Amino acid sequence: MTSVDPLFRRLALRGFRYNLLVLQEPSFETLLSNLTNLRELYLDGVDISSSGREDWGRTLGKYVPHLQVLSMEECRLVGPIHRHFLRLRSIEVINLKMNGISGVVPEFFADFLNLRVLQLSFNNLRGTFPPKIFQLKNLAVLDVSNNDQLSGLIPKFLHGSSLETLNLQDTHFSGVTLSYLGNLTSLTDLGIDGRSISMEPPYFFVDKMDHVSTLRLSSVNFSREARSNFSWIGDLQSLKTLKISDCYSTKTMPSWIGNLTSLRSLDIRYCGSIGPIPQLIGNLTTLEYLTISDCAFTGQLLSSVGNLENLRFLQISYNHQGLSGPITPTIGHLNKLTVLILRGCSFSGRIPNTIANMTKLIFVDLSQNDLVGGVPTFLFTLPSLLQLDLSSNQLSGPIQEFHTLSSCIEVVTLNDNKISGNIPSALFHLINLVILDLSSNNITGFVDLDDFWKLRKLAQMSLSNNKLYIKEGKRSNSTFRLLPKLTELDLKSCGLTEIPSFLVHLDHITILDLSCNKILGTIPNWIWHTWDHSLRNLNLSNNAFTNLQLTSYILPNSHLEFLDLSSNRIQGQIPIPNMLTMESNYEQVLDYSNNSFTSVMLNFTLYLSQTVYLKLSDNNIAGYIPPTLCNLTYLKVLDLANNDFRGKVPSCLIEDGNLNILNLRGNRFEGELTYKNYSSQCDLRTIDINGNNIQGQLPKALSQCTDLEVLDVGYNNIVDVFPSWLGNLSNLRVLVLRSNQFYGTLDDPFTSGNFQGYFLGIQIIDIALNNFSGYVKPQWFKMFKSMREKNNNTGQILGHSASNQYYQDTVAITVKGNYVSIDRILTALTAMDLSNNKLNGTIPDLVGNLVILHLLNMSHNAFTGNIPLQLGRMSQLESLDLSWNYLSGEIPQELTNLTFLETLDLSNNNLAGMIPQSRQFGTFENSSFEGNIGLCGAPLSRQCASSPQPNDLKQKMSQDHVDITLYMFIGLGFGLGFAVAILVMQVPLGKFYRTISILRNLS
Repeated sequence: MTSVDPLFRRLALRGFRYNLLVLQEPSFETLLSNLTNLRELYLDGVDISSSGREDWGRTLGKYVPHLQVLSMEECRLVGPIHRHFLRLRSIEVINLKMNGISGVVPEFFADFLNLRVLQLSFNNLRGTFPPKIFQLKNLAVLDVSNNDQLSGLIPKFLHGSSLETLNLQDTHFSGVTLSYLGNLTSLTDLGIDGRSISMEPPYFFVDKMDHVSTLRLSSVNFSREARSNFSWIGDLQSLKTLKISDCYSTKTMPSWIGNLTSLRSLDIRYCGSIGPIPQLIGNLTTLEYLTISDCAFTGQLLSSVGNLENLRFLQISYNHQGLSGPITPTIGHLNKLTVLILRGCSFSGRIPNTIANMTKLIFVDLSQNDLVGGVPTFLFTLPSLLQLDLSSNQLSGPIQEFHTLSSCIEVVTLNDNKISGNIPSALFHLINLVILDLSSNNITGFVDLDDFWKLRKLAQMSLSNNKLYIKEGKRSNSTFRLLPKLTELDLKSCGLTEIPSFLVHLDHITILDLSCNKILGTIPNWIWHTWDHSLRNLNLSNNAFTNLQLTSYILPNSHLEFLDLSSNRIQGQIPIPNMLTMESNYEQVLDYSNNSFTSVMLNFTLYLSQTVYLKLSDNNIAGYIPPTLCNLTYLKVLDLANNDFRGKVPSCLIEDGNLNILNLRGNRFEGELTYKNYSSQCDLRTIDINGNNIQGQLPKALSQCTDLEVLDVGYNNIVDVFPSWLGNLSNLRVLVLRSNQFYGTLDDPFTSGNFQGYFLGIQIIDIALNNFSGYVKPQWFKMFKSMREKNNNTGQILGHSASNQYYQDTVAITVKGNYVSIDRILTALTAMDLSNNKLNGTIPDLVGNLVILHLLNMSHNAFTGNIPLQLGRMSQLESLDLSWNYLSGEIPQELTNLTFLETLDLSNNNLAGMIPQSRQFGTFENSSFEGNIGLCGAPLSRQCASSPQPNDLKQKMSQDHVDITLYMFIGLGFGLGFAVAILVMQVPLGKFYRTISILRNLS
């Protein structure tokens, strides 16, 4: 390109939406410096972000001053429009839509006297739009829509203006007087924001608007009170296209839509509180295009839709909360329809057989509904069909064989259903197939890769998450190029025992997922070298690989954005992709966790400049954290847990303010946490240093981490008082101080006595195995709003997403004396553990206000007095442990109200009287009550006398804790489900079977 003749006058280089071309060499400036006589420049869809995204305006003005047509739509341009742009005196067409251009619209645009088209929509423009631009005599198209910070006044247009298209949607222009717009006699396409219109009697302007054929309205109020303001639209008999977005109403769409009998296109998007789809839409028999998307329509798809016999395009999508019921069979009357999209609603029932009559269909999308029944085979026989998407429904049963094949079909996506049986052989004869997705179903049987040999155009295939077993045939093992066009292959959970050998003959693989199989041995060297410039996503996790065949631990893959080698048995040094030449707009995810790696190269951070997610947990890596790790400015997730790292934790990991997740648990870090100064903000959401040898105090600078959700410093040697200063972090959900040397009373820090504003979001607090002492004041339980008040939380998994990779937080809690590691923390789970301290006095009645609490452990303290009756109010409680205290009196009958209570331990106290016999108490064993001499009744063998005597105080005995780590998914309690992993170690046989019995009964 650098040798292009300077007399070259027209350059057209276009990318495609969602698949942009990237301009790297030559740079944007170098390209234009050799085209000084250029008159027309078309770079739509060409990403120039790596070579001049901010200097583009200066470059254009400097090198191509004679430019007449500029079209750089969706080129990732940023920054303001440079003043050198003024040099383009001959410019006639400016198309810069769908970029990130900011700043104001320059006044000098009004000096471009030849300007015919100004297209600046979908940018970040702000300020006041220069009014003189409206007066340019040759200006035919002006579109500044979707710049919500752009404002201005609409002038009183005079006769003679050339404006044909004026679009001001989603801006903040004011004073849009429709009678003024009526003077624009050439105007055919008008887009306005409903908030900007100055209303006046319709007869002032309706007769002047009869030339408008396209009307676009945004931010429109269709409520009963304001509906009449737009009734004039129904009188625009010349209107051919009506597009409405961001509207709201109280009941239904206005009736005047039914008057637009000449309408050919109706597009309604992003409208809420609408009511049912109006029956009168069936009167618009001239309609050819109908789109209703991202609205809140209710009811069913009306049968009157079948009246629209001229319809060619029908899209009703993303009305999840409203539209339901079956797809009307009258839809089969639309025999001119070419595109049918009924996606993302709640349509149910079977797919209508009448669709078989729609022989002109080229695109069918019925995905993300609740459709049931089998996959209709007539869909595969539609003669013009190119794309079929039935994904994310409830379709079931086998796909039946079909014989009359559509010779055109290119895309078949049936993923996320309940389809069973074998893959029909007819699918292997769809010779024009480009995309095939059958993933996440119940498809069974053995699949020979040779069956796909006819699909020479297939580029993307996913068979993952079924019950298939993939095997290779003779063609796969020969030099025959099976699936020569393949770029994306997903064979997750397909029973593979080796990497398919046919892949070595393919040149352009970009995505390869062979995870969750049974592949053994060595990852071959050709995996890295065959696709060194094309491979972007490689997932080999959850297999049984043991080694890497490498000539260098710096991988040659310069575009590898996603690499997952986790959950294998790989030994040795960790390989790092060579991303030094990676484009700056990419984000990299690297996961090496759960292997046997022992080291990482000394300068590995040099290759991680674009890494956002780095997980090295559960390996055997030893050494120190290099300070250069803090230089990775894009890094959001760093997980080094369960290795052999040592030394001090670098303060820069928190002070630099880039990380969201920092997990260093289970290493040998030591010394104090010396964080003092932060940058402008701390973005940390999770800090986990559990299981190290951290000393000193908690740094109070952590109070600046206002987004913090999880703080786990358990099992260290921290010496401090209770960190009440964390109570102001409203997002904090999990606080674990377990097994340190925290001391003092729990109420000393609260000298003001105002407890209610502290720890509002806490759902799990664990301060067990410390040296806290003294009384627990009743006010202490006035904190913890999330444990006191019901909310609408449905139990999302607590974690963080980085570049489409989700990181799940973990925590460990005690359930019936067993230390349980929870790999998925549900936001609905609540737990409090105050055990193994020196707390004394009576248990405050206010603990009963924690009515949302699921797990409460106050064992191994010195509490005295009676068990509070108010505990019976804690209706969600599933585990209660008050053992090894000095509690006396009878067991309150109110505890029988705890119908979710699954585990109870009141052992080794001074309780007396009869054990309650109703409800859950009939399920508890002796161990729940032993060590209370005064207790009697089932399940104890001691029968109750007429008046039982309280026992004497006895001396407490220590008890070793059962060491159980969970690694198996179970549900906890009747109403609460959360995933827990379980590994039982050193448990006495009787207690082991008792624990397993309890877990088996947990729902």
